[in-house]
Amino acid sequence: MGDTLEFSDIYQEFKGSWNDGRLRFGKQTVVYKSSKTGKVDSIPAGELNLAQWRRVCLGHGIKLGTNSGHVYKYDGFRDTDMEKIADFFKANYKVELTEKDMCVKGWNWGTAKFSGPLLSFEVNESTAFEVPLSNVSQCATGKNEVTLEFHQNDDTDVSLMEVRFYVPPAQADERQDPVEAFAENVLSKADVIQATGDAVCIFKELQCLTPRGRYDIRIYPTFLHLHGKTFDYKIPYTTVLRLFLLPHKDQRQMFFVISLDPPIKQGQTRYHFLILLFSKEEELSLTLNMSEEDVERRFEGKLSKNMSGSLYEMVSRVMKSLVNRKITVPGNFQGHSGAQCITCSYKASSGLLYPLERGFIYVHKPPVHLRFEEISSVNFARGTTTTRSFDFEIETKQGNQYTFSSIEREEYGKLFDFVNAKKLNIKNRGFKEGMKGKIDEYSDSDEDQHDAYLERMKAEGKIREEGNDSEESDGESDESFNPGEEDDDIAEEYDSNASASDSSEDGDDSDGENSKKKKAKKAKVVTEKKERKPRKGKKPRDAGAPKRPMSAYMLWLNASRERIKSENPGISITEISKKAGEMWRQLGKDDKEEWDIKAGEAKKQYDKAKKEYKESGAGAAAAAAASSPKKESKKSGGKKEEKKRKSAGGGDKEKERGGGNDSFKSREFIETSEDSSSDTDRKSKSKSKSKTKAKKKKESDEEEEEAMSTPASSEEGSD
Repeated sequence: MGDTLEFSDIYQEFKGSWNDGRLRFGKQTVVYKSSKTGKVDSIPAGELNLAQWRRVCLGHGIKLGTNSGHVYKYDGFRDTDMEKIADFFKANYKVELTEKDMCVKGWNWGTAKFSGPLLSFEVNESTAFEVPLSNVSQCATGKNEVTLEFHQNDDTDVSLMEVRFYVPPAQADERQDPVEAFAENVLSKADVIQATGDAVCIFKELQCLTPRGRYDIRIYPTFLHLHGKTFDYKIPYTTVLRLFLLPHKDQRQMFFVISLDPPIKQGQTRYHFLILLFSKEEELSLTLNMSEEDVERRFEGKLSKNMSGSLYEMVSRVMKSLVNRKITVPGNFQGHSGAQCITCSYKASSGLLYPLERGFIYVHKPPVHLRFEEISSVNFARGTTTTRSFDFEIETKQGNQYTFSSIEREEYGKLFDFVNAKKLNIKNRGFKEGMKGKIDEYSDSDEDQHDAYLERMKAEGKIREEGNDSEESDGESDESFNPGEEDDDIAEEYDSNASASDSSEDGDDSDGENSKKKKAKKAKVVTEKKERKPRKGKKPRDAGAPKRPMSAYMLWLNASRERIKSENPGISITEISKKAGEMWRQLGKDDKEEWDIKAGEAKKQYDKAKKEYKESGAGAAAAAAASSPKKESKKSGGKKEEKKRKSAGGGDKEKERGGGNDSFKSREFIETSEDSSSDTDRKSKSKSKSKTKAKKKKESDEEEEEAMSTPASSEEGSD
């Protein structure tokens, strides 16, 4: 048999939920590590005094007891595991693994026994169920009745709220009431926080980022009390998972982060992290509210009665001693600017990402801690808004994805080297330092994947080229353009005989390219001669009319604009709108309902004011005044159009009268000869106008003479 026994997929019950992890039996210790939280339970082998093998809901389980009274239960074993575990315990721990049967009768009367931190309910000396007293949040007594209330777990679909025990009345010879005795046994082991006695020390007006505000922190022997102007929080030291001390990028401030499981609650909000912000320049002289003997006996030299130094050092030293956990600080990572963190954005707010020796932590809103053990892969993605930044994506084994965006391009090399040194799975191994130079020596299966962004840009360019080709001739391309050849084509196309050139185009199909060029150029001339339609003027605004109401989003934005500015100093106007849009999308239905109600009220007031405005007659008068100048402009515009049509019609008639003897002149010819022949054109135009006037006058005189010469008798006869 080996020195250790290891089992995976072993479950531990925690407030009604099953957390999986790994269990290892060693010669010196029994170690269980939770996959969800990373919390490690270490049981020294010399402390073990009880080992029971039981049939439970998840197969088989083992119950371990220690000399100090602690009880640990692990489920998920197979039936075949019992023999090797029993042999290992007998050989290394000198403890016999006994098999214990559970009562499955379903009876609800029996005997309640208190054994360490457990309340076991037994029927005929067989355990029916056990209640961990650390899960009890409140204990209330009544006449012959005791009610236990339990802490709730957000990860469970169904939670046990309370259990009531009926206690028979006391006999005459019993001195103590059995109900009171039962309640005292429960409260002695229950997780009920009672602020009895004086605090060890008090820190005044500390700046807290989550939950936001300034709080007085009172340090008690078993719990931490946050006292603020609005809310109070009591945090047992047993719920503290980890402590972090992180330097700010400006090197003038420090973050002290406390990881909590279960989180502290305020309504429906859960705070998994308590984040304190300190200035390095703040100094403090601290005196503990204990005697020197008690300090020495309790903290074993870790703390002294009188201490002085930086404020963040005092808080971290006291917390480390009371919680009995190590403080995690950044490792050897240094970014492009020399800081131990990277500036980036997560969801709607910007913050700092700290690469640690065993994970990543992001502060501050919302705080995120990711251990390397729960990361399946990381990805370096191209920034969505600009090429000067990139995104860092982390995917966990549970399928969750975290995207840290807007990271400066210069941080790519440092972060890539860090991730590569930690042997994390990188999805897209490519070029370093702005995608320049040689390919990285490490290859990956995802290396041959196409660039989706590049493919999309190519597709859009192809669509634009097809659109341009459809507007131009089918056979014409950009390569066929030659200024020297174009002049020759114009000379051939616009011959002195226009009718002959047209007939040759229609009849001769062999010269396909020339004919297509001619048609395209003629079409362009026609389109350029078209006159633009006049734009429709905007409807004038009625100054006296009531203003339209704002939407729910605009009402929320006006109320939140100053808060966004204060949280993001130096932010631009466009960035405010962008962040506000992201924050609005993340608001829940309950939060948006308040602003929807306000928008509805504003709409009702607007409808009422508009109705009153119309009834008063001011709206109709304003509309009439606005429409009258439009009508006049339309009439004048109509007259001008009629004149243009008449002049155009007259010009067409003159062309018809002139016949086909006049030589056809192209647009290019007209533009080149306009300056040199302007005088001759004016003379020819004046002559043609005088001729047409004389001809019209002659025709009108002849008609009058005919009317005068017609006899009256002929008119009567025709009637």
